[in-house]
Amino acid sequence: MNYLDEFAFQFYPYIAMAVFFIGSWARYDRAMYTWRTSSSQLLSSRGMRVGSNLFHVGILIILGGHLVGLLTPHAVYTLLITAPQKQVLAMAVGGGAAVLCFIGISILLVRRLTNPRVRATGTVGDAAILILLFIQLVLGMGTIFVSAHHLDGGEMILLGDWAQHIVTFRPGAASYIAGVPWIYKVHVFLGTTLFLLAPFTRLVHVWSIPVSYLWRPYQVVRKRQAALRYGPRA
Repeated sequence: MNYLDEFAFQFYPYIAMAVFFIGSWARYDRAMYTWRTSSSQLLSSRGMRVGSNLFHVGILIILGGHLVGLLTPHAVYTLLITAPQKQVLAMAVGGGAAVLCFIGISILLVRRLTNPRVRATGTVGDAAILILLFIQLVLGMGTIFVSAHHLDGGEMILLGDWAQHIVTFRPGAASYIAGVPWIYKVHVFLGTTLFLLAPFTRLVHVWSIPVSYLWRPYQVVRKRQAALRYGPRA
């Protein structure tokens, strides 16, 4: 293990999480009206519904899988399945979710970069964070192919030990990840960086879980021609 590993996988996660929590609080406190997804659906709905739905369904499954897979202690999940079985399950479920997410984010990225109206009203940060998410997803999909060459679950255990050491503030976390293939390291580092950037981008809306969307009624919008013909309702 070298100093770069020590910084990237022992100290950098705490820096990123501190910025994530403190930065999110500061933005909500000082710039509450910027706390939004900045949806561009009104500018152009083409591809938005399919791309957004596929992306969000896929990303939620992936995030849930990472949370359970990395933070569940080895002694707990082995009561039900073995480490190799857990790895195969993660590859299958994660791979399926990644395909959905890949299709969705590809639609959104092409729309963001090629639609003149969407591009004109967006920011550099909007495009940049979408590109970073795309790269992170591709790296994650790449780890599936690397994992397929060693199905003993050993590296999944190492990554889990690293994550559990980080969230419990224990030293020596970097030693678990120092020897894994580079693609895992880059994937972890970029994932940590996304937390660092979240308070300064539209990713901050992950805090605002729209649970009420499940039961709220559709919004009724009249066409402009009808409004001009009949006039506003009393």
